[in-house]
Amino acid sequence: MSGVIDVQEIDLDAVREQVDAVLEDFLEDKAGAAARRSHPPEVANTLRAFLAAGGKRVRALLCVVGWHAAGGSEDRAAVLRVAASLELFVAFALIHDDIMDDSAVRRGRPAVHRALCTRLGQSSRAERLGAGGALLVGNLALIWAQELLHTADLPLRRRRTVHALYDAMLEEVMYGQYLDVMGTGPDDDIDAALRIARYKTATATVERPLQLGAAVAGADDTTVNLCTALGLPLGEAFQIRDDLLDVFGSTDGACTPGLGDLREGKRTVLLALGLRAATPAQQRRLRSLVGRADLDEHGAAEVRAILEETGARRRTEHMITSRYEQALRVLDAAALPTAASRALRALAVTATQYTS
Repeated sequence: MSGVIDVQEIDLDAVREQVDAVLEDFLEDKAGAAARRSHPPEVANTLRAFLAAGGKRVRALLCVVGWHAAGGSEDRAAVLRVAASLELFVAFALIHDDIMDDSAVRRGRPAVHRALCTRLGQSSRAERLGAGGALLVGNLALIWAQELLHTADLPLRRRRTVHALYDAMLEEVMYGQYLDVMGTGPDDDIDAALRIARYKTATATVERPLQLGAAVAGADDTTVNLCTALGLPLGEAFQIRDDLLDVFGSTDGACTPGLGDLREGKRTVLLALGLRAATPAQQRRLRSLVGRADLDEHGAAEVRAILEETGARRRTEHMITSRYEQALRVLDAAALPTAASRALRALAVTATQYTS
């Protein structure tokens, strides 16, 4: 990497602001184009509100850090556009995920399908139409994510690599979501739960964003492989933490315990560990409670108690920690620019401690 200026710090807050500026400019242009063509203005505005509601922009940050890791030193315009594309892709995935799970809330606000349902008032078809409207909003988010990606100014060879990585990411997420939707029900198969976590979240949250940023900078095979060695354990830890937070919440109260995964009967590592370590009586209770659409807080409290008693919660925390430590060992052995290494260590903490 001779000739590359190894800055000591990457200002992640500044990167986040730059990505948000790209998104805001892009969606403002889309809103203006919609107005000129008499298209419904609320579509672009719904996405703007969704993105403004929160999110740590982890994928976008990892994309830019991956660019730095591969020696990116020229103008950031192209990598910021790819990074912003990832955030629109995330919006698509979350909007659709909320429809499939019938989640009421996302980032402290009504989920998009619920908000559109409310807009429709007392219509007997409001729920179905709200879900359909949200589906289309999500589809546009994906289309616009692709547009942002395709309009990033890249040399032909790099563009082909970036697009191939992006296409692989899309395919992996769709397969992961399919496994998630079709694989509900209490099960003690830890490998199956990890497979869902890997394809639904791990690759698209850490590995692919890192690879995409590195590819924008023209990364060699060693750096691309490093993104996998680092990204998969961190991505798995990210999803395992998210599953744990959904059931138990966070110790600081920022994330409250929920009923979503328990009512859906999601195949999570946490539940698989609980079933595997449970007594026959505890197994029967878990199987009778998890997956019930009418599960209430009393039943959820009983599930949480069993998961505590069997050591499933503790073992889940250990799996997160072991993956975090694995990622640190990869970083320790890698000859990355100082700024990229420091930023990746900070983002590893963000990915494994709390998700949003």
